[in-house]
Amino acid sequence: MKISSWNVNSVRARIDNVIDYLKTDKPDILFLQEIKTENVNFPTEDFKKLGYDSYVFGQKSYNGVAFLTKIKIQNIQTNLFKDELKQSRIIAGDIQLKNKKINLINIYVPNGNPVNTEKYTYKNNWLTKFLKSIKKNLTLNKNIIIAGDFNIIPDEIDVHNHEKYLNDALFKIEIRKFYRELLNYGFKDIYRFLNKDKQEYTFWDYMAGSFQKNNGMRIDHFLITDNLIENIKTIKINKKPRSKPKPSDHTPIELELN
Repeated sequence: MKISSWNVNSVRARIDNVIDYLKTDKPDILFLQEIKTENVNFPTEDFKKLGYDSYVFGQKSYNGVAFLTKIKIQNIQTNLFKDELKQSRIIAGDIQLKNKKINLINIYVPNGNPVNTEKYTYKNNWLTKFLKSIKKNLTLNKNIIIAGDFNIIPDEIDVHNHEKYLNDALFKIEIRKFYRELLNYGFKDIYRFLNKDKQEYTFWDYMAGSFQKNNGMRIDHFLITDNLIENIKTIKINKKPRSKPKPSDHTPIELELN
């Protein structure tokens, strides 16, 4: 089973790229973030033609998350906790993998910049509530996969020049502590777990030839509970979609389960 995660930066603006990715890379489940559209305008029929069902939690012009899937996802939830700004940033559901029920959680964490503003306060509050909800979920199911755009740079190796980001909401130490606390709950950052010293990125902004210079950051992640480690086959960052015309500024990260 192949599960991919991709912040597409507007699903309708990138529809050709998303369809091309589904045709060529054939994920069984694709987590989408920042779809930037309401449910009613989501291109469900385009994906249906390719054999994918859509589960969508959209929002007009901003945010939004969705699952595209060839596998039945049950118990879809969009209300894991109360979002004070009512933004569409999380969707969850369950799949069956042999004898294991796995809870899938697709997230788009607030950016939080600039710091010392209400946006940064919102990010802190959102992450606080998110961690509480995960702690509660773990009492119900020990098999959890969290994936998406975390808007968190976990460590110095995960950004091209960490000194530039010391006061950035993606790299502030208090934000990184939320990430480490999740790991302490019994999760592995599966990319870093399998690639101890590899320096790869999932995001390059559109400015100053960042992609061509490889001035990027790793902010899209798969966090896997420890008892699913035996089911992990590979994890890969697929840079090809970032090099296509009209790309998202993110690229897919792909997890294979055996």
